[in-house]
Amino acid sequence: MPTYEYKCDSCGYDFEEFQSIKEEPLSKCPKCGGKVQRLIGPGAGLIFKGSGFYLTDYKKSNTSPSTSGGNGAAKKTEPAAAAPKAEKSATNDKPKS
Repeated sequence: MPTYEYKCDSCGYDFEEFQSIKEEPLSKCPKCGGKVQRLIGPGAGLIFKGSGFYLTDYKKSNTSPSTSGGNGAAKKTEPAAAAPKAEKSATNDKPKS
């Protein structure tokens, strides 16, 4: 339920009232009984409370629509296969003299 801010036209008294959205706005000042107007405020800011908000939670992907193949799935690129290396023998291949 939102908190609404009111101002009296007669005495200038500013006050806040915690009301339901469906509830009718107040019409009388609680101090002098004069006519009040509901003020339009900036609203509440976005507040993150507690743990669990990390940089990686909403990290952007590095894929672009042109590289996704049209089905929305990102293509995986695999590293190029390395050339086979010659294995060294554990024994000495030189002939004995």
